Amino acid sequence: MKILVTPTSLGPDSKAGALEKLRKFADEIVYNETGRPLTEEELIEALDGCEGYLAGLDQVTGRVLRESRSLRAVSRYGAGCDRVDIKTAKELGIQVSNTPGANAEAVGELAFAMILALARELPRLDRSTKEGGWIRSVGTELSGKTLGIVGLGAIGRVVARCASGFQMKVTAYDPFIREDYCLAHGIEALSFEELISGADVISLHLPLTEETRHMVDREAFRKMKDGVILVNASRGGIVDEEAACEALASGRLGGLGLDAFETEPPAGSPLFQYENVIATPHTGAHTKEASENMARMAVDNLIGMLTGKGCPFLVG
Repeated sequence: MKILVTPTSLGPDSKAGALEKLRKFADEIVYNETGRPLTEEELIEALDGCEGYLAGLDQVTGRVLRESRSLRAVSRYGAGCDRVDIKTAKELGIQVSNTPGANAEAVGELAFAMILALARELPRLDRSTKEGGWIRSVGTELSGKTLGIVGLGAIGRVVARCASGFQMKVTAYDPFIREDYCLAHGIEALSFEELISGADVISLHLPLTEETRHMVDREAFRKMKDGVILVNASRGGIVDEEAACEALASGRLGGLGLDAFETEPPAGSPLFQYENVIATPHTGAHTKEASENMARMAVDNLIGMLTGKGCPFLVG
């Protein structure tokens, strides 16, 4: 059996225990050695003759799926499946799975690290001090402030837990919110409009869908408090970056942390002209622990789908 593996952290030299399990299972493994997500043409070529596909951040389009005639299963190395054409996969009988919760601690901790860094202007102070400066800045304490979490899934709950340690008031919006969970953890459930108008800090943890694309747009920014801190460690398309630039220029946004962008990599983004913007290369899930968890789950999912033994994390 031939399998394609494209996550850049799971290359041919990887010592991940889960990958060793896959090597024993498969007759042949094809790796992505480009150091980046594969293009549509590269994917079609690499998937030739493959029955299984352990997918990284590649865009798995309908064309890719239709032209990969041997493909039976796609196992996403990560929780998001917006890069896979689920509808076409279902039509073709190709099973798709993901690894929900495997990277929750890693992404949640990164999001809260961004909140802390923006509240105290750490990137600007770091650069200035290294350049010989010795400036005084007036930061913001988190204690007593309101954190609004948009998307109270596994990652959002990690952020909420971190916030409770800083004695922040936590509010949340989620279309599938669990009232019992909120009650047990002191979280106030609100509508999206109520949350963004009352929060001092907003952290986004949503999948990218037609409903969430540009969910944070000009109208949303107009409803926010002046000086609000916004962090997006989920998917880039959720924030309208042109509107974010305008909000930064006006002072409505006091700080912006992005681990995901509408175009990746975001070379030459106008957002980078602002000192109160932190940008990281979609690195939220990149910890040793999260990588091991995702690899283990993704491999188990793929083997389960290909052997017919079942997979608990099917999508679509």
